[in-house]
Amino acid sequence: MPAADDIAKIIEQERVLVFSVFDEAAAFDLGMALRQRALRDALPINIDIRLWDRPLFYAAMPGSRASNQDWARRKINAVRHFLKPSYRLFLEQGGKDQVIAAHHGLPATDYIFAGGAFPIRVHAAGVIGAVAVSGLPSRDDHDTVVAALCELLGSDSAALALGPA
Repeated sequence: MPAADDIAKIIEQERVLVFSVFDEAAAFDLGMALRQRALRDALPINIDIRLWDRPLFYAAMPGSRASNQDWARRKINAVRHFLKPSYRLFLEQGGKDQVIAAHHGLPATDYIFAGGAFPIRVHAAGVIGAVAVSGLPSRDDHDTVVAALCELLGSDSAALALGPA
């Protein structure tokens, strides 16, 4: 699927995957949905859910590595700065390099354009945090987060899924 089609689908995901309320209970539900998916499918991922002022959920699944935590942090930082999913940022940068472009003036040690972090958007409040998964290829990390958000929000995951790579 061309990058432009993926970007359009991600923008649709952003429009649809919006919470009416997001609090500690919603973060736990989302985290557990991701954890159950990881256990079911043997995904070696880290899960990190946070509001801008504090972390709300974290889990490291079997097979994940210590570096996954840092990748999740850097993805979340990119979402916070640009208010877009990290995979969209990667695709908009040309889909070739995960290192943030120098013209953004942000250090690569703290920001990365790699799939897997998605903004937590609340009606009438905007983006208040992010959910990140790290441990799979970028597109798979992104798809894992979107599928869990669809499940939690009651959205049609098939309709919102990215097409074949």
